[in-house]
Amino acid sequence: MIRLTRLDNSPLLVSLDAIKYIEATPDSVISFLNGDSLIVRESLEEIDRRVLQYRVNLLVQAKVASSP
Repeated sequence: MIRLTRLDNSPLLVSLDAIKYIEATPDSVISFLNGDSLIVRESLEEIDRRVLQYRVNLLVQAKVASSP
């Protein structure tokens, strides 16, 4: 999950598995597989950076866990 911010400044965690797509309109709008959508404060580029960092962290943790 990645941490994002609603327009009212409340934080939330978003599951990457639930996201269908994200678009900038110019606000970042996340569309979920269940049909819901959410507008967040972060830019599309910032969301992309957080997703990448999340995935890197998962790979590092998996490597550490599998090391003898």
